[in-house]
Order: sequence, then structure tokens, then C-alpha cells
Amino acid sequence: MENAYVGDVLVGCSTVRPPEGEAGVVTVIARVLPEWRGRGVGALLYENGLAYARVLGADAVETCVLAVNEDGLRFAGARGFVEVERYVLDGERDEWVDLRLSVTGC
Repeated sequence: MENAYVGDVLVGCSTVRPPEGEAGVVTVIARVLPEWRGRGVGALLYENGLAYARVLGADAVETCVLAVNEDGLRFAGARGFVEVERYVLDGERDEWVDLRLSVTGC
């Protein structure tokens, strides 16, 4: 996990989950508080996470975004991610979108 600060203010964070099993899929998630979006923070977090995914030997990279987060979906789509699944976790109401970037996109 990496935190992003502007001065002393936490503005975002990222998570990189290492590959599980033989699939070689690494999960990279970059989160930026709404008021800090569009300033390059997410791009920096994502690029750092993607670089680490490469070090881990990723064959593909996945991410997940809340369906209502249009900025996040646009961000992922602009970087070549494609939707693979939408779902609601048991007992929850929020819809999530899983997206994938092939190794050629890494």
C-alpha cells in the first residue's frame, strides 16, 4: 500500500495485490479523494502500482471500481482496462466493476 499526500493532507492511496495461483494476475487499485482527482495523483499511484506489478511478473493486471465512480471507470478505460464483471457483494448494495488489462497493456 502506498499513501499519497499533498503536504500533510492524505489525498489518495494505492494497493497492489500479488498474483495468486498460476494465472499471474496482479490487482492494482488506485484511490484518490474526489476533490483531488484530475491533478495527476491517480496517474502517479497507478504508474507506481503498475511498475510493481511488472516486478511481480504480472501476466495481467486487474482493478475494481465502484460502479458509481464514473471518474474511476473513465480513468481505467483510458488506460486500456476492459470490464470483465459487475457484482454486488452479499449483504451489500454497492455495485462493483472488475476490469482487466492484458500483459500487452502492461
